[in-house]
Amino acid sequence: MTAKPVATTSERRSGNGKLHPRNRHQGRYDFAKLTSAEPSLLAFIEEHSNGETSIDFANPQAVRALNRALLKHAYNIAAWDIPPDNLCPPIPGRADYLHYLADLLAGSNGGKIPTGSAVQVLDIGVGANCIYPLIGHAEYQWQFVGTDISSASLTHAQSILDANPGLTAAIHLRQQTSKNAIFKEVVADHEWYDLTMCNPPFHSSAKEAAEGTQRKWRNLGKEDDGRNSTLNFGGQDAELWCPGGEAAFIQRMIKESKQMPTRCFWFTTLVSKSANLPSLHAALKQAGVHDSKTISMNQGQKQSRFLAWTFLNPAQQNAWHKLRWSRAAI
Repeated sequence: MTAKPVATTSERRSGNGKLHPRNRHQGRYDFAKLTSAEPSLLAFIEEHSNGETSIDFANPQAVRALNRALLKHAYNIAAWDIPPDNLCPPIPGRADYLHYLADLLAGSNGGKIPTGSAVQVLDIGVGANCIYPLIGHAEYQWQFVGTDISSASLTHAQSILDANPGLTAAIHLRQQTSKNAIFKEVVADHEWYDLTMCNPPFHSSAKEAAEGTQRKWRNLGKEDDGRNSTLNFGGQDAELWCPGGEAAFIQRMIKESKQMPTRCFWFTTLVSKSANLPSLHAALKQAGVHDSKTISMNQGQKQSRFLAWTFLNPAQQNAWHKLRWSRAAI
């Protein structure tokens, strides 16, 4: 008989063991505080004979309730949810990317993190959950533009913003109407961004995405009976796959970034597969970037990373610093 897969508070979920030092989600989840912030989470708390409490991380409703609690408790996001067929993001890991991006900016700003509305961030593939803009604005008061090809995802993300006072002035959403474009069509001629960020589609086909979902369920000791694919390990097609997978998507991003080299200080994207790095580094070299970095994020047993590149030379970087960040640093 297969044991029910649960994660206790002693387990460092979502990489909580080695998160960025500024990440609010260090160590064990404090379910007492989280259920106080989000009472609906209480229905999913399980107490075991050893005194540990947990939730079933294979239960999508439990994970969504946990996310609502984390967002309320840590970031004062009063209202958040996602449609049942969209990916449910792991909050601690998503926060890590933003904290490392803040460090990236600090490295170009005399060690000081630029904060406030002077910092403009473009989130490619914001999704229905809108998670990066929500956390990034709460932590650093950055301004965000989030883009997505899915009008349904944008409609839901907008409902989250509308339900939380003050967010509609800081976070703006735009639809990418071309499936073959990333920056084109959504970046206006008068706009400059300090950062772009992206969690690109991982798989190269719908079949590969479905097989990946089935592997995750088997690793949890459960069989995918056809209903689970739209739960915790579900996701819309645009979230999960694109022709050529992650490598092709990022290569297209690099190619497009070359066409707007001075419009963004740091272009960045997550890279899930380390095996893709050599070809991506080659693409950056071919694009003629001035500098690039591969930044590792060690999240417990999971290793993640993001790629960052800039076309700005030292003189251009210094001018950017003086014009945009000199009055916005902490």
